[in-house]
Amino acid sequence: MEKKKVTVPLVCHGHSRPVVDLFYSPITPDGFFLISASKDSTPMLRNGETGDWIGTFQGHKGAIWSSCLDTKALRAASASADFSAKLWDALTGDELHSFEHKHIVRACAFSSDTHFLFTGGVEKILRIFDLNRLDAQPRLVDNSPGSIRTVAWLHSDQMILSSCTDTNGVRLWDLRSGKIVQTLETKSPVTSAEVSQCGRYITTADGSTVKFWDANHFGLVKSYDMPCNVESASLEPKNGNKFIAGGEDMWVHIFDFYTGEELGCNKGHHGPVHCVRFSPGGESYASGSEDGTIRIWQTGPATHEESDVPPPGNEPSGKVKAVADEVARNIESGLHIAGEGKTGEKDKATDA
Repeated sequence: MEKKKVTVPLVCHGHSRPVVDLFYSPITPDGFFLISASKDSTPMLRNGETGDWIGTFQGHKGAIWSSCLDTKALRAASASADFSAKLWDALTGDELHSFEHKHIVRACAFSSDTHFLFTGGVEKILRIFDLNRLDAQPRLVDNSPGSIRTVAWLHSDQMILSSCTDTNGVRLWDLRSGKIVQTLETKSPVTSAEVSQCGRYITTADGSTVKFWDANHFGLVKSYDMPCNVESASLEPKNGNKFIAGGEDMWVHIFDFYTGEELGCNKGHHGPVHCVRFSPGGESYASGSEDGTIRIWQTGPATHEESDVPPPGNEPSGKVKAVADEVARNIESGLHIAGEGKTGEKDKATDA
């Protein structure tokens, strides 16, 4: 009998608490990078291809709910339960600015032109910060019907989308008017919303359903019932012929985009999967879990044994691919190595 091939992940250790958000940078001249948000208060930057740890951003005093990189992977941003969003230099690890809020910040996103940072959270207010004028007051877009869970830009930064923790649907805002122009209706609150790399689809996860929407006309294209409640979904960016979803059953499922047929199921996490994302080239995808690990899975099956990526501070030198060597050296010399961070009172409130 032929031995069944299984997909075996790279396992990335380092976070001491659940990983709740993952973000891949676009492909840059130095490769592509992966930033992770965790309740341990320290976002981590990794080589997106190998999973090798590059550095840890230190400065928050509460859980990190969201983190992202700009299009050139030169700056990072993070949204935290300590009532702030921070802007970081991704080459040195230095904090460039802290944007104070009045409540927990749950989401952040750079505009595609990298001039603006967009945040949202428990205040029910969307803020747009001008990164060319860090001390200027942000533009406020309010009247969100609930606590903001996810945010994203679309249509060349002319529109933004947001979903809420306790309200169904996805709202689309026209930045020229600051008004909601469309609502994508769902039966449950949307826990994940992703704009495809080609700009054609919006992928959402709500309850036990994954939906695909036309990003231009906002009609529903596909809707598939999942085998369990899923928290996150991501569409393969190169061919758009498959998607992944992860949730409460601790597995990462792969499905056919056109039929909804399950193509595979990756097991390995020891807690619910909170976030899944395809790499920018589609050759791999990452999952983050309640168990505190990130697992990077190759899109094609492999038969080798499971590989552990060394935890921060203990990895052997020379692991980063040659294309990212120079950047990695710069970052490793400047970024702070993670210590045992203390969780603030505002963080504790969010874990209830």
